[in-house]
Amino acid sequence: MEGPSPVGSAPPLVVLGTENFYADLLSQIGGARVKVSSLLNDPNADPHAFESSAEDAANVADAQLVIVNGIGYDDFMEKLLNASPNATRIVINVQQLLGIADGANAHIWYDPGTMPKVAAAATTDLAKLDPANAAYFSACEQKYLAAFGPVTAEIAKLKAADSGTPVAFTEPVAGYLAAAIGLEVLTPEGFQKSIEDGTDPAPGDVAAEEDLLTGKKVRVLFYNSQVVSPITSSIHDLAVANGIPVVGVAETIPAAYSTFQAWQLAQLDALEQALAHG
Repeated sequence: MEGPSPVGSAPPLVVLGTENFYADLLSQIGGARVKVSSLLNDPNADPHAFESSAEDAANVADAQLVIVNGIGYDDFMEKLLNASPNATRIVINVQQLLGIADGANAHIWYDPGTMPKVAAAATTDLAKLDPANAAYFSACEQKYLAAFGPVTAEIAKLKAADSGTPVAFTEPVAGYLAAAIGLEVLTPEGFQKSIEDGTDPAPGDVAAEEDLLTGKKVRVLFYNSQVVSPITSSIHDLAVANGIPVVGVAETIPAAYSTFQAWQLAQLDALEQALAHG
């Protein structure tokens, strides 16, 4: 079955997703009518330590539509946007779109409800920029949403089988996803926040985290494979030594996956396998 086709021969819209999963959303919904770039797309880099380049500034300056995450995750974008004011540029701030308070877990793309809402906003705004292709964008949005079918089914499957299962985090990257499944996170909040902030956790929190693993009180360790430190590496190794399965989660789409949906499904499949053996 052939997909929708755009109309007209105007130059593609220049759009930017600050993180590559938002760029992927724009690519899937904008299709042939967009030229997409992203800034946070290195699977080996700490997004919290990002420093923009002249090329990044130029991409932002040219963009007609920009998606930012908010909640302090990509504050550098405010400076880049202000450096190239454009009254016609549309900015989708996902924090504002969802009505999320400052200080919340910033990894909101792991919430199953987030991307469909961002998709709706992007579809509307792309149609504002290119009204002739409103129907095309809407059709592409439906394809984008349909691709979440296996992801939604896997979450439901895990929730039915594993709700209430105790797990540990190195930091709360997949916190929203764990909540959607109903997993019980036993890692001290102080430990998670310290790792996320790049500071050393309190000794008591470290001891409590280690006890979860040596005491086999959790079935799985969620490990941020993108932001690694000596402490998180030690926790990872302790889990392995005690037979606790480790599920790697990342902050941006790794190069091995062509879409956000494929990436999320792969992580859920890895979680299912870990829970089966944990």
